[in-house]
Amino acid sequence: MPLSSLSTPSASALAPYGWDDAWTDTFAPHAADGLLPGRVIRVDRGQCDVVTAEGLVRADTAFVTPHDPLRVVCTGDWVAVEPGGSPRYVRTVLPRRTAFVRSTSSKRSEGQILAANVDHAVVAVSLAAELDLARVERFLALAWESGAQPVVVLTKADLVPDAATRAHLVQDVETSAPGVPVITVSAHDGDGLDVLTAVAAGGTSVLLGQSGAGKSTLANALLGEDVMDVRAIRDVDGKGRHTTTTRNLLVLPGGGVLIDTPGLRGVGLWDATGGVGQVFAEIQELAGGCRFQDCSHEREPGCAVLEAIDDGVLPQRRLDSYRKLQRENLRMVAQKDARLRAEIRKQWKRKDAEAREAMEVKRGRWA
Repeated sequence: MPLSSLSTPSASALAPYGWDDAWTDTFAPHAADGLLPGRVIRVDRGQCDVVTAEGLVRADTAFVTPHDPLRVVCTGDWVAVEPGGSPRYVRTVLPRRTAFVRSTSSKRSEGQILAANVDHAVVAVSLAAELDLARVERFLALAWESGAQPVVVLTKADLVPDAATRAHLVQDVETSAPGVPVITVSAHDGDGLDVLTAVAAGGTSVLLGQSGAGKSTLANALLGEDVMDVRAIRDVDGKGRHTTTTRNLLVLPGGGVLIDTPGLRGVGLWDATGGVGQVFAEIQELAGGCRFQDCSHEREPGCAVLEAIDDGVLPQRRLDSYRKLQRENLRMVAQKDARLRAEIRKQWKRKDAEAREAMEVKRGRWA
């Protein structure tokens, strides 16, 4: 929907953007103060574009810029805006229902919020490039932790003409994404778009993935017009420059709202303990059968997870990925919790002592 069509001064103008009775109730105190409700469709250097019942307004976020990076105004936020003035100001941000957060690339323990009030986290994965299942699992861990329903969309299916090969790739992703819908789509042929359109119509969706995953092409297909810039990439390896440089919120003609994001090179975990558990639900279930409650699934006797590996029930790759994400998440959480850091150091010392003791036993046997 063109921004020029957002001028109808009616409360119903916000309905396509996800406004509902619950938001009305939440906003009531701010309405009593004469403020306008609106949804942030774009943020840029302390300014944001907000769609309100009166139309599209540009607002300053100076009054709601906290020291906590997770509380800054973000695309998808519902906010209270001044009814007039130049410049206009955002006066408050309504409590978020969900938030997609990753860790920053800096060495500091900070998170970065990518999208707010999202119902579906759509992870785009190109079939034209080699599948990186570990990266898919990483995206899904953050998606589950956000509170949104993850969805994996396998794009560029037309570039894998062999049906057997395509089916094998889909099965690999489904194994790595328990409880997550996996949709195969070709924006070029239109295959699978009806399924994705139906999913997206059910609320707000954020489109995530690496550069070259075909997110902009997918967004254009859902919008029914070329709104997002698209650049050709190499089909050999799926690499190319990302074309989306900001996070934009767009209304879909079939219903629902789409937040398109730039290609993400780094996807660091941010306190995603629950998300990791949901991605590896089968390992969590197996762990319930381990002899020891604190089993690390490394070398303990009676480990049900290791038995599943030996029996061929659980792929070794899944366990390796699970361990890696668990360690990374634990490090991130520990950066924020001094007591946890101390406990981790104690565990390292205990394991180191156990390893030295085991080595002494071996040496005694060899002597």
